[in-house]
Amino acid sequence: MKIFTALVLLLSSLFSVSGQAKTWQVGVALANFDLNFVSILRTQMLSELKAKGMQSQFVDAKGDVALQVQQVDDFINQGVDAIILNPVDTQGVRPMIEAARRANIPLVFVNRKPEIKLLARMAYVGSDSALGGEMQMEALAKRMEHRGNVAILMGALSNEEARERTRAAEKVIGKYPQMKVVEKQTARWQRNEAVDVVSGWLLNNSPIDAIAANNDEMAIGAIMALNQAKNKHILVAGIDGTPDGLQFVKNGMMALTIFQDAKVQATGAVQVTQTLLENQPAEAFNWVPYKVVTAENVAAIAAAR
Repeated sequence: MKIFTALVLLLSSLFSVSGQAKTWQVGVALANFDLNFVSILRTQMLSELKAKGMQSQFVDAKGDVALQVQQVDDFINQGVDAIILNPVDTQGVRPMIEAARRANIPLVFVNRKPEIKLLARMAYVGSDSALGGEMQMEALAKRMEHRGNVAILMGALSNEEARERTRAAEKVIGKYPQMKVVEKQTARWQRNEAVDVVSGWLLNNSPIDAIAANNDEMAIGAIMALNQAKNKHILVAGIDGTPDGLQFVKNGMMALTIFQDAKVQATGAVQVTQTLLENQPAEAFNWVPYKVVTAENVAAIAAAR
């Protein structure tokens, strides 16, 4: 009887151990911790990973694609079970895709869509960059009564977001005979660089009626330059709907922004990662919708964040 009881206890213990869920190790490689939107992604992903009982390690590429490739290799050498990647360069992701394929681990892109075909056990979670640029410019054109000169502040040209948003904005402007692009320059997503670019435009007396920035940070930089020049006539629009961006819309300094839900993107990236780790089917592209934010709805959108 004692032998039987001991055997039951041993088998019960073994079943208990084997029934425990594996603690997944997830490496998260982000393009640049200093970017406002990326900071929101990071905070939300950390919270979601903890809530799901996953262990995680976050690394900052500081805008350096070579460093990011090395960081992904390091994750794989450390034996992580999956990688979430916010790429520095959406055209330069092939080495990381190949490394994940060789290691046979899930690779989930978040926020910045790779411009290379995704393989098995890979997915993208984010928004449609071209649609964001189109929505921004249509809303801005309406404010301009479909006439006037537009300057475009572009993000880093290594990013699909910057190129697609800019192309979409130009396409919308091309629809209206009384509108045209008079300036176009990158400020690499940065507020301070946008201050310098817009200050240069103003010093050159460029005939600008509105500025369409590829993100809120550059839009805020444009507003700062306009304030320094005491110019209150130029409309400014952003994209992302960051807390700072929403505040500038709320106080009337930014005409509008396009809300891109960083929290939903971050949560979605973790959920898709879990799905792939469990060897369940997942959509290759998981789209998060945008919303146009103006003075009329900014309070409601800010309250819901």
